[in-house]
Amino acid sequence: MGGCIWVMLLLVLVMGAFTAEEDTALCEMLGSTEFPLLSEKGDITIGGAFSIHSQISKPSLSLTDTPQPLKCSRINLREFRFAQTMIFAIEEINNSSSLLPNISVGYKLFDSCGSTLPSTRAVMSLINGQERTLGKTCSGQSSVHVIIGASESSSTIVMLQISGIFQIPVISHFATCACLSNRKEYPSFFRTIPSDYYQSRALAKLVKHFGWTWVGAVRSDNDYGDNGMATFIEAASQEGICVEFSEAISRTDSPEQVARVVRVIRGGSARVLVAFLAQGEMDILLEEALKQNLTALQWVGSESWITAGHLATKRYSGILSGSLGFTITKTKITGLREFLLQVNPSQDPQSNLLREFWEATFGCSFQSSLHAQSQCSGSERLQDINNPFTDVSELRISNNVYKAVYAVAHALHNMLKCGQSGDAVNQSCSWKDHLEPKQVVKHLQDVNFTLQSGERVYFDGNGDPAATYELVNWQRSQAGDTVFVAVGSYDASLPNGKQFTMNGINITWAAESLKRPLSVCSDSCLPGFRQAAIKGKPICCFSCIACAAGEISNSSNSAECSRCPLEDWSNQDRSQCVPKVIEFLSYGETMGVLLSAFSLFGVGLTLAVSCVFFRFRHTPLVKASNSELSFLLLFSLTLCFLCSLTFIGRPSEWSCMLRHTAFGITFALCMSCILAKTIVVVRAFKARRPANTVPQCSALLQRTSVLSCTLLQVLVCVLWLTFAPPFPHKNTAHATERIILECNLGSPVGFWAVLGYVGLLAVLCFVLAFLARKLPDNFNEAKFITFSMLIFCAVWITFIPAYVSSPGKFTVAVEIFAILASSFGLFFCIFAPKCYILLLTPERNTKKHMMGRN
Repeated sequence: MGGCIWVMLLLVLVMGAFTAEEDTALCEMLGSTEFPLLSEKGDITIGGAFSIHSQISKPSLSLTDTPQPLKCSRINLREFRFAQTMIFAIEEINNSSSLLPNISVGYKLFDSCGSTLPSTRAVMSLINGQERTLGKTCSGQSSVHVIIGASESSSTIVMLQISGIFQIPVISHFATCACLSNRKEYPSFFRTIPSDYYQSRALAKLVKHFGWTWVGAVRSDNDYGDNGMATFIEAASQEGICVEFSEAISRTDSPEQVARVVRVIRGGSARVLVAFLAQGEMDILLEEALKQNLTALQWVGSESWITAGHLATKRYSGILSGSLGFTITKTKITGLREFLLQVNPSQDPQSNLLREFWEATFGCSFQSSLHAQSQCSGSERLQDINNPFTDVSELRISNNVYKAVYAVAHALHNMLKCGQSGDAVNQSCSWKDHLEPKQVVKHLQDVNFTLQSGERVYFDGNGDPAATYELVNWQRSQAGDTVFVAVGSYDASLPNGKQFTMNGINITWAAESLKRPLSVCSDSCLPGFRQAAIKGKPICCFSCIACAAGEISNSSNSAECSRCPLEDWSNQDRSQCVPKVIEFLSYGETMGVLLSAFSLFGVGLTLAVSCVFFRFRHTPLVKASNSELSFLLLFSLTLCFLCSLTFIGRPSEWSCMLRHTAFGITFALCMSCILAKTIVVVRAFKARRPANTVPQCSALLQRTSVLSCTLLQVLVCVLWLTFAPPFPHKNTAHATERIILECNLGSPVGFWAVLGYVGLLAVLCFVLAFLARKLPDNFNEAKFITFSMLIFCAVWITFIPAYVSSPGKFTVAVEIFAILASSFGLFFCIFAPKCYILLLTPERNTKKHMMGRN
């Protein structure tokens, strides 16, 4: 309500400056005249608006009474130093023979009180001047050519909304709101402090650098705080940082509201607080924080307060110790301290501001009063005082004021074409009584100069300077004082990733601890785990879930688990991919050793039986068994036992081709021998002749039949190896956690053709032997062949489903078992009875007994 009344009043004042009643002869100002706190006349006048007082008392407002003047109190010594720095720079320029020669620069300083209402009155007074009447046209020039100020973004915006109508340039030394970079809305605004657009992002990178993903936030309830915090939250979100709470306070808030904000901060779980506050809000927040004993909190501050000397006192050391924040680079201004120490009420006895400053500094009063501790004499020495006014060790914002004044001087120097006459002796300026504000703005945009300190001053297209910051840390000196130590830097002009750097200096953390505080919503997920969002909570609050088998996370707080390559698998901790275990039937494992032993045992038996048969080769039993085929059968069985060894060991290209072809050919040879033997037995005992006249199958026919049957299998194998040979293959589909190194058949048709041919020979042998199983002889070999073929067929019939369903190396083991089982079956059924007679019952090894009838 009060703000609306003031705006209406100001609009009346503005309109009154431009319009007049038809019957009025003069353009007359309405309302009371505002006088500057400090002023000096000159050809060019620079206006200044500083928050010299930090407290304002709002008068009661009504619709019927004229509002009472605003009253500002509680002098801000730091802001008063800013104002004196402006005067110092102007006097330097006036004493310079190279900058604005023969042109005097004056000034008018007003108090904005850190609030929008006094700022509005200040800018109106700067524009209007003190003249009550102007004439008939109200077309007079503004009383100032440039305005420097204000110290707050909201106050600066209010000033721009009025001065912008007249295109009067405003240069701020402390207004950092990113909204002021809008050239369409504020075409005549410049500043010597970087925009919060960069500071907010720098703060987000700072928080990210130290691993704080869970922070609280408090801001000023104005344009500075709202825009700065909005930018920070956006940048923090991009960095994966969550804001637990975001509170706003104003210096005009009630104590209850400020206490509520502090309670929210205390109740939060975040141990890091980002404070985007102007000094006025910071003061009242710290007062309440002291009352509620708010300690052990890591403060991250904005430029506004992070280097404020009056906050770095022992009163607040328990709260703000270890604070971190970005600030502009500090510098030294030669002669400023000496100038400040000369400030005295005697310079302008009529100045209430100088007297108030003196009284606040020395705790005295110029008026005789019973309540005053002492009476001021004016001869007190500022050299003996150490306060924010006399402290020039952290000249940062003061330097911005200094640069702003020199920027104006250089712009006007170029605008007035000073020193361009060609006369090196008589440097002068082309003075104009009326300076167009548009031209001043244009020349301000083009300034580019270097100060005596070596610092370059220029403005970009938005009226902003280069965004470079120092990261300062509040540390305790050996004397026990709080000092601001530069521990890093931020340069927005550098490529992303190189903007923020640390200089290696040790940092003091909250509560003067040397250990960095931890501020996270959830504990970090270790490698091998991934973050899982918790429903209804920010992304920084999560639970840790172990990665699935075959997936890893090799860093902390991984959002996702990454799948291992096809030939790799996750280790037990799920933290890295390791090569999968390659599985094959090797000689080194128990199963391989047993199968190899049985294979060699079979080879040993066949060799032993061969020796026995050779020893008794002239006996009737061996002769009746067709010794040539028996020896060939023993040889083929030896090969059958040996071929099983090719299935053991690491598969290679040659072993894959050898194992199946050797198996097929040796078993084909074995079945061919048994088939030939069966045919001989059937023909011999089916003949109806005396025993001594039975015709025997010729040896040539037997050899031919064995050779032809075996060569047919060889032909099948050759075709198989020619068109689609077996090859080693890494099977990753059957088992995800390991690689099964196996022999791919190449052509399944070839494999089943080889196996089928062996089966066909076995069936023929079985059928023929079955037909001759009941022949009436004492030694019926057909009966034993029948048994052997029955075992052989049973083994290979059961082999097929077992082979298809067995996983990994067990497939090979099943195949070896089938080979060994069928080989042992043939061996024992055919040769065990004969060896029994040859070795244990030699009396039965006679021709008479062989041909006898049962």
